[in-house]
Amino acid sequence: MTSNTFSRRSFVAMSALLPWAFRGAASGANSAGAIPVGLELYSVREALKKDAEGTVRAVAQMGYQVVEFYGPYFEWSEAQTRQMRKLLDDLGIKCYSTHNDADNFSAKNIARVRDMNLILGCKYVVLAWSDPKPGADSWKALAGELNSAAEQLEPAGLKVGYHNHQAEWKAVDGQAGNGRAANKERPMDILAKNTKASVMLQLDVGTCLEGGADPVAWIRANPGRIRSIHCKDWSRDPAVGYKTLFGEGVADWKGIFQAAESVGGVEYYLVEQEGSRFPELETARRCLEAFRATHEGR
Repeated sequence: MTSNTFSRRSFVAMSALLPWAFRGAASGANSAGAIPVGLELYSVREALKKDAEGTVRAVAQMGYQVVEFYGPYFEWSEAQTRQMRKLLDDLGIKCYSTHNDADNFSAKNIARVRDMNLILGCKYVVLAWSDPKPGADSWKALAGELNSAAEQLEPAGLKVGYHNHQAEWKAVDGQAGNGRAANKERPMDILAKNTKASVMLQLDVGTCLEGGADPVAWIRANPGRIRSIHCKDWSRDPAVGYKTLFGEGVADWKGIFQAAESVGGVEYYLVEQEGSRFPELETARRCLEAFRATHEGR
């Protein structure tokens, strides 16, 4: 797939097409039936490589209401991006966010990311991965980069998000002061305190659990910031880990849903799977069934 630069005319035209109306509230309490559930398409990455449109159709037919594209979407041409948006519209599903490499937020790429996400109908552009140098100052610098990206994207109606992994839950050293020992703080707390309120803290439940943190406590500590959640379970069995199906791991999903919808400000859920004992599409179907049974059975 090839890359090209979108025209200013394309940007202006597509700005008018942003889907401002979400089925979930921006913050505070949401009714249980109003929040859509989607699939992070990394879950079906091999199928997506072989047939992107066919895979999106299959996901929609399962009953998923939202999809989240990840890294390779950035390689699409403008025509491919528009074709994918047409398919989403024809299927009646949404793409509320994309996952992006750090380079997508660079000066050379951020305009293209903006235009592609506008075409897809997104609201959030999520940084999917970061690897700062050790120490609190590096995480504070990352927070500044997220704020800068947010300022550049806000005029187009787009917001920035940050997706956690395991490292964000391990305390790092800060600066010592007045002869005292250096403070230790979790990177996620540093990011939450040093980013604009508009920056979404997209919670990956599985990596949060593996990192030794409590997802429910994190949601309650950051009201209105947890606007989407990657619903990935985790098993303490090292042979299984993230490859456990939704509901078969240690996550307290009912507690997570209650916190997300009462204070977290969740707008949409995203099932994510890194593999399982079943094929990709079968895994996605089983996880959706389990998600609905758990969410509706609270």
